[in-house]
Amino acid sequence: MSEVVGKPVLWTDDSAVCEPLAHGEQVAAHFHDFGQLRYAASGALVTATRAGTWVAPTSRITWVPPFHVHSSRSYGQTDVRLLRVPAELAERLPAEPSVFVASALLRETYLALLSDREPVDSPRTSLLLEVVVSELARARREPLRLPEPSDTRLKAVTDLLHADPANPATLAELGRRTGSSERTLSRLFGSELSMSFHQWRTLLRIQRALLELGEGASVTDTAMRLGWANPSSFIDAFTDLIGQTPGRYRATARAAHDRRRRGGLAESASGDDAADQST
Repeated sequence: MSEVVGKPVLWTDDSAVCEPLAHGEQVAAHFHDFGQLRYAASGALVTATRAGTWVAPTSRITWVPPFHVHSSRSYGQTDVRLLRVPAELAERLPAEPSVFVASALLRETYLALLSDREPVDSPRTSLLLEVVVSELARARREPLRLPEPSDTRLKAVTDLLHADPANPATLAELGRRTGSSERTLSRLFGSELSMSFHQWRTLLRIQRALLELGEGASVTDTAMRLGWANPSSFIDAFTDLIGQTPGRYRATARAAHDRRRRGGLAESASGDDAADQST
């Protein structure tokens, strides 16, 4: 989850993945000459770039600007809906990858675009795309980016934590395992990642918690499995970062999953048209 996979290549035709991605399935590093929006109608999509890692569970939309190298990994059975954004519209969105909360209007307009069989340059398609971009421009951006280091000393530490987010080791203990001093590592966290060791590990754990809660894990089990001393400290950290309690987030994710199973969003018709979008 921490690295861009493989040598990046330019994908110019939107060939590719319209079938649901299996749990853990990866899409190799690549980039586009257009912007791309990525919405997981089910499951969760992790997007990795050299600048960091973004987690987008259901009800979130990931934005990848033109020419940003990115790779992907799915969590759970993930049905990804991808939307191309022309360069002239991409200029109105952030210059760096971002994750947005998808309002009801944004989500339904987005899905309508992908299920619409009209030409991509039709007036209706242009109008719907304008609505999507306008809604994104005012949508709340979530602080879900986990920055990744380039310094090999720091990367040795973050790799250990990626492998086991619940690892309770102090920075000094991790430094002894990787051959660096606590002082050096603390300085590198601040200078390279602009956050403390504690902040980085907490964000990593919150990212993993989003994935587990979205799959239906309980709040208590998630807290214990990811290394919090008790559920209350997990609830406080999650709420501070995400803006809602983990219990409410879990309930919202499960309700959306149930609606899809009952056909409430009627999304299945969009599969053929999604085939011309690439991850």
